[in-house]
Amino acid sequence: MALNYTISLTLILLMLHLRNINGDPPSPGYYPSSRIGSIGFDQAFDNRWGPQHQRLDQGTLTVWLDRSSGSGFKSVNSYSSGYFGAAIKLHPGYTAGVITSLYLSNNEEYPGNHDEIDIEFLGTTVDKPYVLQTNVYMKGSGDGNNIVGREVRFHLWFDPTQDFHNYAILWNPTEIIFFVDDVPIRRYPKTSDETFPLKPMSVYGSIWDASSWATENGKYKADYTYQPFIGKYNNFKIGGCAVNGPASCRPITGSASGGTGLSSQQYASMAYVQNNNKVYDYCSDSSKDHKLTPEC
Repeated sequence: MALNYTISLTLILLMLHLRNINGDPPSPGYYPSSRIGSIGFDQAFDNRWGPQHQRLDQGTLTVWLDRSSGSGFKSVNSYSSGYFGAAIKLHPGYTAGVITSLYLSNNEEYPGNHDEIDIEFLGTTVDKPYVLQTNVYMKGSGDGNNIVGREVRFHLWFDPTQDFHNYAILWNPTEIIFFVDDVPIRRYPKTSDETFPLKPMSVYGSIWDASSWATENGKYKADYTYQPFIGKYNNFKIGGCAVNGPASCRPITGSASGGTGLSSQQYASMAYVQNNNKVYDYCSDSSKDHKLTPEC
């Protein structure tokens, strides 16, 4: 009996030790992606640019960037709210200057005054991990020469080049929540109409050259001796209120309760990521003019 207890206790301690080494966040206890069915790329999206750098094969979309072009896609519908996700696998090795993305935008409908919600993977050098950047723009704050970004950046707790992982944006009239494998990593609540995107948006994805800023503020550029740079997407999920959809559609929420915010278990999971994986927060950047970001 004592031996069995000792073995069980040892195994528990070993599991906790390994969990700490791996750095996995605690379970959020609720998995919003399981509530949204997958949809085929050709059912929900069209090529937006670079069609010769885009291929669909057995449900997986492959896009690539080389010296001649990158590629992008856009949803058929635009939405006033919803849950928007995809499983993404990133290119390994030297990817400095390259951005692979999943985002919401209405830039084509409101040029110069657009809204945008971003998940962007900032390419990197061989010795450093990818940076996942989340960002929110509203009412043209991402347009022109005086861009006001609301960037929060993370290092992931896994290697995003080894397998597909699920990334999602939940956007409803009261909040924006960013998810990685159903773990909430950032919540941006609505504090005023002026600091929140309210106009309908479409879903986009792309791979492109952003050498001027993407990797360590442009220190490292895209090196096309490593081309092509490849991004893969599958398991697309859209659970949203389409602009031309039924008036009875109700916005999706991020927790099982159906209310605003997250459960205590989800908040604990998010806090773990914020404390252990966050590498930049615009609200903590003393070089920023926080009069322009009053929510800070």
